Amino acid sequence: MNKLIQAAALIAVVSVAATAANAGGWRGSHPRRVEVNSRLENQHDRISAGLHDGQLSGAEAHSLAHEDHTIRTEERDMARLDNGHITRADQRSLNQQENAVSEQIYDLRH
Repeated sequence: MNKLIQAAALIAVVSVAATAANAGGWRGSHPRRVEVNSRLENQHDRISAGLHDGQLSGAEAHSLAHEDHTIRTEERDMARLDNGHITRADQRSLNQQENAVSEQIYDLRH
């Protein structure tokens, strides 16, 4: 039960970070950032749904949410280096990482 609470707390933190990023105005500022962050939000929703319906354990949800948080942090760092934008190469790298997490979510939920 403690792991479930920890996973829910981590997911909540990632969700708050995503909301804060939305308020910061990145959504309309650069299409590549929008695409990457939209995928991260979708994966967050899939993790939350898996935790809620019991397809994911608290530990699994925590691990997946941590991986998504790491990708989001990397995206922000990349954008900081390029005046709020990410390059195509950055986007490609982030998408590959997101694809790997997406496959993990799928495998764990099925």
